[in-house]
Amino acid sequence: MSKLMRSISGIRGIVGDTLTPQILQSHVRAFLEITKAKRVVIGRDSRPTGDAIVQFVAGICRLSGVDVVDVGLSTTPSVELLTTHFKADAGIIITASHNPLEWNALKFLNNKGLFLGPDDVKQLFALADANQFCYPDYRTMGKYEVAPDADGIHIDGTLKIPFVDVEAIKAKHFKVAVDAVNGAGSFIVPRLLEQLGCEVVRVHCSPDGTFPRGAEPIPENLGDLRKAVKDNGCAVGFAVDPDADRCALVDGLGQSIGEEYTLAIATDEVLAQKKGSVCVNLSTSRMNEDVAAKYGCEFSRAKVGEINVSLQMIENGCVIGGEGNGGVILPALHYGRDSLVAAALVLSWMAHHNGGPEKFVAENPAYVMPKKKFELGDKKVADILPKVKAEFAGWKMDERDGLWLGSEKSWVHVRASNTEPVIRVIAEAPTAEEAESLCSKVEKLI
Repeated sequence: MSKLMRSISGIRGIVGDTLTPQILQSHVRAFLEITKAKRVVIGRDSRPTGDAIVQFVAGICRLSGVDVVDVGLSTTPSVELLTTHFKADAGIIITASHNPLEWNALKFLNNKGLFLGPDDVKQLFALADANQFCYPDYRTMGKYEVAPDADGIHIDGTLKIPFVDVEAIKAKHFKVAVDAVNGAGSFIVPRLLEQLGCEVVRVHCSPDGTFPRGAEPIPENLGDLRKAVKDNGCAVGFAVDPDADRCALVDGLGQSIGEEYTLAIATDEVLAQKKGSVCVNLSTSRMNEDVAAKYGCEFSRAKVGEINVSLQMIENGCVIGGEGNGGVILPALHYGRDSLVAAALVLSWMAHHNGGPEKFVAENPAYVMPKKKFELGDKKVADILPKVKAEFAGWKMDERDGLWLGSEKSWVHVRASNTEPVIRVIAEAPTAEEAESLCSKVEKLI
């Protein structure tokens, strides 16, 4: 039996294995208890199990006396935005994000469209494990409604972002390619780009419950997008994951430049217009620190996990932030990772700089960042970290989330995954040799 993953990212598992009706019922009821919700927004990605889980979860909500607004096939950032738009008390996103097709998950949102914080999550899991719930009688059953054109609400909000120069983008008549991995972004991302005046080449934009490539928008999975960009003479290619909160880039030369560049380019576009604090997670490229320094802006790092970055951004009053996996967070719209926001900001940067992502790559310091993961087996992360700490004695240290160790231009981050039963090792350095050496040192200790 696979492991049920429970973290600040919600719960996720293999459907019919660890993600069962019993698990769904106990966790949804616990979620309703701690939020005291009377109205909940529910959305899903394109996985074949998504629709059935929506109906099951909606039924639990209604039998608990809670009204349901079903936004259908919907991206994670859309559900975050729509939770506040429909003045709901909570939101539930049914998506396993970058996990393979057999997985599914529940992501839980509060009335501000934010993921639950650590204390709320701890309480939710305790209530779910106890599973001692009472249901009201039939006279208090919740209502059910389907939201019309939920995508349009998200698109309209994106087009009104003050940092997105819509007219400048339209004037360029960009030809762009989109690879939505047949996921929740299949309709909404091309629609946004067309409203920005782009000619759109669609790659894997049929949300039919299949993933034709690896779910993560990482270079090794983007061969079809690279080919589409080159064959069609596109200025840029956008790749999203199944729930479309992450966006990676293929440049105008048809090269996968890596998902880390998305946030760096978006940050450059925002800070050029409004100086302010920037926050990224501990596993994100120092390119963002370089961009912040260029504009004389404050820079900080948060624990990995969207809610950790969001809460630190709120505390610091940041104008932009996010995670280096292609997750751009722009408070001007909402505090969630958003591929639509990412694509719009990248196009705005391109319009203002008369060049594609390859121009940003050429004009900014380059770093190499290998991202590795290792099966833990019977080992415990807590037993490995002291050995890593000893190996890197004298380096700057941050123990808020696993172990982060940094020097002047390099760093390495070792932590347990929130979403998979693995230990992640991510390093960054100016050269591939140095970056790989950092990972190898940790791998030997594992």
